[in-house]
Amino acid sequence: MRLIVGLGNPGIEYQFTPHNLGFLAVDRIAEQCGVVVNNRHCHAQTARARIDNEDVVLAKPETYMNLSGLSVRELAADHQVDVKRDLVVIYDELDLPLGTIRIRQRGGTAGHNGMESILGALDTDEFLRVRLGIAPDRKIGDGAKFVLTPFRKAQEKTVVSAIETAADAVEAIVKDGPAVAMNRFNRKNEPEESVVGH
Repeated sequence: MRLIVGLGNPGIEYQFTPHNLGFLAVDRIAEQCGVVVNNRHCHAQTARARIDNEDVVLAKPETYMNLSGLSVRELAADHQVDVKRDLVVIYDELDLPLGTIRIRQRGGTAGHNGMESILGALDTDEFLRVRLGIAPDRKIGDGAKFVLTPFRKAQEKTVVSAIETAADAVEAIVKDGPAVAMNRFNRKNEPEESVVGH
């Protein structure tokens, strides 16, 4: 059983903010699988689906970002998931340009509160993560405010493309394994500036 978790904050006011890219990506994966992520389970909205004939659980923690680890730990235990092999966490990354994607098998948190919570709850940094870039195209003063501010109209095309790519990346991880997925998606060029908008 694979556990695919997208990070974000519940509530309509956060729906299209940078911090909710994980939620948006999981919703896109669910759409492709023909399911809806709306079962309440382990402090998360969940759905069961199949990707390339493999059973997966899609999840969006409802604990708010800073407590994501509580939900992920419960989900992993409940579904008897080997987190080092079968957990995939999708989240926003301020250190990457908007529209880029990077797959990693382990590592730190780069100050991301949701990831801090998950590493603390699981007591390991060895699990797959799909990082979606959100770095702005200009200087920002307050990073915490920025990640909770809705995307601008000019960024929509880039955001939608990133969500689609994240869904493709998760499918590749399940179907072909992380090494093949990393080789395919981590090499992609950064988006063109004309697409990002100003």
